[in-house]
Amino acid sequence: MEEILEILEKNSRLTPEEIAVMLGKNVNEVKDAIDYFEKHKIILGYNTLINWEKTSKESVTALIEVKVTPQRGEGFDKVAERIYKFPEVKSCYLMSGGFDLTVIIEGKTMKEVALFVAEKLAPLESVLSTATHFVLKKYKAEGTIFDLKDKDDREAVVL
Repeated sequence: MEEILEILEKNSRLTPEEIAVMLGKNVNEVKDAIDYFEKHKIILGYNTLINWEKTSKESVTALIEVKVTPQRGEGFDKVAERIYKFPEVKSCYLMSGGFDLTVIIEGKTMKEVALFVAEKLAPLESVLSTATHFVLKKYKAEGTIFDLKDKDDREAVVL
């Protein structure tokens, strides 16, 4: 039933009836599968992707590379938990490579983001260093292209 998850990941507004038609399945079978996925925390929520640049809301998104010392017996999980509990944190990922965690946060201004890093993130006992990168423009997120230009399919007519 992973195809149901793939469909919902692309468009969570589809009804079980529409999904059943798309897959040639019984509606009750689709509803039962969705209920199972929600009950077992496979589906964690339904989100809407918004292009905030087309609204009046002012916000700044930053990606922060964080190097940490893993805690004995807890690894990176305990440190990550302390970080992802901050309301400013939108995402937190354990990484391979030159740093340990990627933290994505949103704030109203660059100064607010800088204060978050300086006053909340960097002082944490396990945090060794941070590197903050500000998102200047979103081109694509969650598989969706932002600001897709309407293509003019008309052909030029020469007289």
